[in-house]
Amino acid sequence: MQPVESNVIEQASIQERNLEVFLKNFPGVVSTGEDGELVINADKLKLALDPKARFEENGYELNWVGKKEAYHQAYAKQAKILQPLEADSKLLDGSDLLADSTQNILIKGDNLQALKLLKASYFEQIKMIYIDPPYNTKSENFIYRDNFTESEDAILDELGYSPEYKDYIENIQGARTHSGWLSFMFPRLLLARDLLKEDGVIFISIDDNEQANLKLLCDEVFGENNFIANVIWEKKYTRSNDAKWFSDNHDHVLCYGKNKDIIRLNALPRNEKQLSAYSNPDNHPKGKWKSTPLHAKSGTNYNGYTFSNGVYWEPPAGTYRRFNDASMKKMDENDEIWFGSDGMQIPSRKSFLSEVKDGLTPVTLWRYEEVGHNHEANNELKELIMDGVFNNPKPSRLVKQTLLLATEKNDLVLDFFAGSGTTGQAVMDLNAEDGGNRKFILVQLPEEIDPKKQKDAYEFVIKTLGKKEATIFEITAERLRRAGDKILNAKLSMLNKDENSTLNIQNSTLSLDIGFKAFEIADDPMQQFYKPLHEVTPDILEQLEIALSAETLEDSLPTILSNLLLAEKLPLSTPITTLQINCLYQAANVLLIVNDLPISDIKRHLSQPANRVEYVSIYSPNISGSKRDQFSQELKPALLQMGLDESRLRFRG
Repeated sequence: MQPVESNVIEQASIQERNLEVFLKNFPGVVSTGEDGELVINADKLKLALDPKARFEENGYELNWVGKKEAYHQAYAKQAKILQPLEADSKLLDGSDLLADSTQNILIKGDNLQALKLLKASYFEQIKMIYIDPPYNTKSENFIYRDNFTESEDAILDELGYSPEYKDYIENIQGARTHSGWLSFMFPRLLLARDLLKEDGVIFISIDDNEQANLKLLCDEVFGENNFIANVIWEKKYTRSNDAKWFSDNHDHVLCYGKNKDIIRLNALPRNEKQLSAYSNPDNHPKGKWKSTPLHAKSGTNYNGYTFSNGVYWEPPAGTYRRFNDASMKKMDENDEIWFGSDGMQIPSRKSFLSEVKDGLTPVTLWRYEEVGHNHEANNELKELIMDGVFNNPKPSRLVKQTLLLATEKNDLVLDFFAGSGTTGQAVMDLNAEDGGNRKFILVQLPEEIDPKKQKDAYEFVIKTLGKKEATIFEITAERLRRAGDKILNAKLSMLNKDENSTLNIQNSTLSLDIGFKAFEIADDPMQQFYKPLHEVTPDILEQLEIALSAETLEDSLPTILSNLLLAEKLPLSTPITTLQINCLYQAANVLLIVNDLPISDIKRHLSQPANRVEYVSIYSPNISGSKRDQFSQELKPALLQMGLDESRLRFRG
């Protein structure tokens, strides 16, 4: 019998352990009833286990017609891949995107598809998510639309929707309605939760139009017990006197954790104004201090106190002494009592900066002086010579505040509504300040820019950048390029003033990552060939032969290698080393075989200790059937010689 590791009384009961499983894996299933007892929603549990499960969409919870379909959208399979966009990337090491060392990623495409692709490599790997989703205002078009296909129409039948409800659900996609907006956000938040680390945090900017609904939706997705705060951000510094009712001067920033019990937010650094309250007029050896009262509104009825200089003091009427006689005596002896520069003022305590808590506890009201405002956000683009190219950007100081609270220096940050790229700039800027190596993944839809309504943005993309199509993605990428250069130049300028400037500049250039690899979401061209044997026609075989030709391979090789990274659950930023052109590559500890080559060449690379190969991944479509069998049979013994079993050999594609 196994010995008990701890006191039985201290061990969690089976009920507590079961509840922990529910809270971790199905947070939206558990809630607290009006009587304080736990409530398990059986319908939600069935839906979590089977997206096609039927249940009535009613009851005391956030419900809307189309909710089941929205849940299904999150986990429905898709046939999408990523294509590298070298021309849109900003590389650190040269012109080879796949081999470059930058760890930042920018993805062009719909974020629902992007989140599904990212889940392969980044499941529970993201420390912080910041998003600024569409606010669903009546004055703006809702440009995201999860279109229905014939197969998805059949899914609505499977989910039990009646014909009139089917029409309604299809019509609300992209509509400026609460139901349409919720159906849009629900699957994206479900996938976002899957990407968060156990101690990860998500911040969501929103206005009053959907704040209440978003709060209820996040309670369901993340669990109401994982709600951290609803922060009010003062986005304007002036009053709108022409407003019909109230001047709208704020937005919300909702904050949730993956597992609130293990999350520890960082204290915020004091700003210059807060630090300026501390000084050292008497050159005290403990350093800077500020004067704080010796009395408080509550406490113990101590008598007055006579200090060593003969000054007698007692707290003002209605207040109490903060400290007992022993503490007062110790402070007096250590010169920690201030009687004013003339020694005649009311005594107070010297509170030393070196002894107070390292940083400030965050509050739920963020003033524009602390985190910026809308006008500042526009000025940031103006400083990058991108004035007027984006409507309502967020100030980078706002996002930097979330980074300071929720990340450490090497964490990974995701923003799947990248917009003008504020999050990317905030990450690079904070890294430059504290020497961090935070990485970002940004996703932006190639939303078309209206040449009439957004004339400045359209002309910037077409004329200034020389692009054939004007989309928001081009603005995102260009802002990252310009912001990165600006941040690096500012840091180098500062380092130039140091005595060891040459060494500092060299180290700074090497350590500050201002690059990014760009990818685009595309249809998988091989999907058309994945058919039952009886459906294969001569035309399909001919098209397959063309797709697998040497000429096509050379063009598609970067795409194949990029998607092999996802298949092997490696970060998209992983540098890929060429071992044998068009045939053999290595990413981290994975050997990638993408074309026919002699088995002896593969064995030679496997046997080299410097390569650290632990897995072999073979892109099957480029290897003929007979070769595939030969690869498998001859590679297994080679793997065994390295102490690796045949499970380390995988066929992909």
